[in-house]
Amino acid sequence: MNAPFKAAGLRDPFNAFVCDDDTLELIRVAVGDMGWPIEKCNKGGLRNAVQSLSVSASPNILFVDMSESGDPINDINALAEVCEPGTVVIAAGQVNDVRLYRDLLSSGIQDYLLKPLSVDQVRESLTMAQAMLTAPKHAEMHDDKPHHMMAVVGVRGGVGASLVSTSLAWAMSEQAGRQTALLDLDVHFGTGALTLDLEPGRGLIDAIDNPSRIDGLFIERAMVRASDKLSLLSAEAPIHQPVMTDGSAFFQLEEELRGAFEMTIVDLPRQVLIPFPHLVSEAGTILLVSDVTLAAARDTIRLLSWFKQNVPGARVILVANKFQNAIGELSRKEFESSIERPIDIVIPFDPKLVSQAAKLGKSYAEVCKGTKAAQAWANLTRLVLDGADIEADEAAAASAKGKSGGSLLAKLSLMTKKGAKQGA
Repeated sequence: MNAPFKAAGLRDPFNAFVCDDDTLELIRVAVGDMGWPIEKCNKGGLRNAVQSLSVSASPNILFVDMSESGDPINDINALAEVCEPGTVVIAAGQVNDVRLYRDLLSSGIQDYLLKPLSVDQVRESLTMAQAMLTAPKHAEMHDDKPHHMMAVVGVRGGVGASLVSTSLAWAMSEQAGRQTALLDLDVHFGTGALTLDLEPGRGLIDAIDNPSRIDGLFIERAMVRASDKLSLLSAEAPIHQPVMTDGSAFFQLEEELRGAFEMTIVDLPRQVLIPFPHLVSEAGTILLVSDVTLAAARDTIRLLSWFKQNVPGARVILVANKFQNAIGELSRKEFESSIERPIDIVIPFDPKLVSQAAKLGKSYAEVCKGTKAAQAWANLTRLVLDGADIEADEAAAASAKGKSGGSLLAKLSLMTKKGAKQGA
């Protein structure tokens, strides 16, 4: 359940657990039309399915009747615990509630059918489930394209790290044309969805509650689509409910996004980064966002040292956000002198454009198009892409070396590309 599209070949093609004789007879007719054995249609509903599958192999397609379930969501979650990866679940019930329908889909089922059923309705749902099993995974469609993961970290609250992450996600997807995922790990107060005028959904909360369910199909269903090339995973968890996690769900999400997208941008709050340093272990680029203040200079020094110790292979890009030449605790020169390194990108402060972006429900970079501020986003996008391309070239060269012992031609090609990018 809630698992990769390709299922094991030794499984039964179908199994059903229904509550009443009329539904049982109807399911048998539809299953017979599909060419599957009708003896796999059983009497007994969802709880009987949980008991049966806890001691037997899961089928490719499972039909469960929820008519006698008093708590459908908890019962479906119990079913998910006993279903092996790859099972596609179709549920039926008598409750006509769109909220229940959405919750069931986000829990991992393929379809929810409202009783009374018709043979055509069931047959169509079974056909769609079978097509899903034989279709290529979303991840497989991007296997031939390099992936780059980037973490965006604010040195302090309020410096605008979320503004940078949403703007960069828009630029990567719309201007660079890369399939991009934005993962907002501020579970209670994240603004990724709010900035892009989207409903965050329950995907991130479900992932934290049930890390074992995270796979390619979960990503397909949980991600909220902002455009054809940009998808978001965010949350607005109730503030009275603390998040209990060891960080494994976040790491698994990053792994699945790696296979499904070309670019992953992780909006990573400091309070999540420090207890879970493994979340940046695979990051090729880290965007450290700061403003030009004394406190930010102190925390920039501390975080630069932390990154050097924990992810020495990552490229750290320092972004000065909300920059104002005439106003501020420190000048740019004083700030750079105190942290002992230059600022890579300066994003000027323009409160009118920021306000306009908030009112329109668009990223700051999108609203900046055609203004002087747009150049800063273009420079930042180019800087990230250059690093991503060099990383991809190095990975390709390493792969070629493993296959052929490392040809001189491959080395020369890589050196040429690096030289061209550095001279650009």
